[in-house]
Order: sequence, then structure tokens, then C-alpha cells
Amino acid sequence: MDIRKATRTDCPAIAELALMAGEGIPAYFWEESRKEGQTLLEVGALNAASDTENYSWRNTHLGMIDDAIAGMLLAYRLPAADPNEDLEEYPAFIRPLIELEWCVPESFYINMLATYPAYRNRSVGTRLMEQVDSLARAAGCTLSSIEVFDENTGALRLYQRLGYEVIEQRPVIPHACHPYTGEILLLARAVG
Repeated sequence: MDIRKATRTDCPAIAELALMAGEGIPAYFWEESRKEGQTLLEVGALNAASDTENYSWRNTHLGMIDDAIAGMLLAYRLPAADPNEDLEEYPAFIRPLIELEWCVPESFYINMLATYPAYRNRSVGTRLMEQVDSLARAAGCTLSSIEVFDENTGALRLYQRLGYEVIEQRPVIPHACHPYTGEILLLARAVG
């Protein structure tokens, strides 16, 4: 498998993979901004084309097998804590995720890791995660972080196998966009 930086032309694939990785959350927000005649994938691809947002092709690396996109890693440096940010501006079910991000300001945050079903069980996710330390160092980070629902046991096992440890958690606020009811875990690891 080869790994390459995404380009703007990869935005449709980034949107597809985001829908797979995002536990229903991207679909919720994309539905809110969808215009008549647009598909969710079109909205997601337009959002991924951003030059300023964190959810962007600029922060995405792709795992390639035989010149086909097998998976993606979307990760970036979290901003410094903003004492003026108001949680009330966000839907209630998103607030625990943001609270957890606030626990690790300026860390290298792994927002999404996803593999197309045809490429699963081929170490695509592991190989993409192996890029995190070099990307984090380039971003000036000494800590990498990721959030996962505790019921997503496969992802949790992968992150723990790679040395990530749970450092904080929040109860899931149930919502129709995702099936989870347990805890949201914040995992972190020092950049090697």
C-alpha cells in the first residue's frame, strides 16, 4: 500500500469515507445544509473542498492499493483552548465530543480513519495510523488524540494496540443519527 496526500479531486471519496467513519454525524450536518437536488455525498464533497475548514482534503492522507483509494486518515492540529467558545451553539449530542477535544488542545487530532469495505482486514487503517507521528511532528504537536464510542470495539482495539490510552470520557447523548448509548472515549498517545 502506498500513502499519498489527498488532492481537491479526491473530495468525493473523502465524503464517502467520512460517511463510513463519522458514525452518522457528518450526515446529520450535511443534511442541514443540503440544497434541493443535492445528495449528501455532493454536500460532503463540497465541504471537503474547503481551504479553511479542518474537514478538508488539505488534512487528508489516502491509502492507495493498485492505484485505487483504499482508505483515509483525516487529522489536524486542534486549536488552543478558546475560553469564549459556547457549547450551547452546538446540538446537545455533539457537546460531549467538543468537551473532549477541549481536554487536548493543540494535540494532533485524528478526526476520521476509514477503509472501504473491499479493503478491510488488509492493515489499511494500521498503515495510515503509522503516519500520525510524522504528521504530528510536522504540525508541532507532542500529543496525538482520537475519540471513539466505547461500543465501537474494533476501532478501540486498534487504537489501544497502537499505544493509545483512554484519558477521559463522557456519556453519549443518544441521537437518531448514531446507534450508540454508552461512553465516548478520548484516547491519547505521546508523539514518538
